[in-house]
Amino acid sequence: MGKFKEAPLGDRLGSARAARQATLARFQARTTEDDPALVARRAARQAIAAARTTRLAEREAERAEQDAARLAREAEARAEEGRLREIAAAEETERVAEAARAAEMRQAEQKAARDARYAARKARQRG
Repeated sequence: MGKFKEAPLGDRLGSARAARQATLARFQARTTEDDPALVARRAARQAIAAARTTRLAEREAERAEQDAARLAREAEARAEEGRLREIAAAEETERVAEAARAAEMRQAEQKAARDARYAARKARQRG
């Protein structure tokens, strides 16, 4: 079996130097702030961000509007329920009052009948 062949130190140092030079060349070749392509991309990103912010604000406004409408419907339903309760309570009060009047009339009729029987009995006794 053969010995592992390792690159000599000079070759390794040369490769490292070439890699550093390539990195430096890439860094120096980067676009500057005045580059029209860079300015156009930055403007496009800002336009996209502004559109996103606008859409989010519109969605939030729509949600707030829907919440307000829902709360208004719920308040109206509660008010209607309250009105229905008031109507039902008034009807129940009227039924109770009518029942009380009927009971009073029945008692008055019974008293009148009792008084008539008493008067007839007294008349028979006297007469």
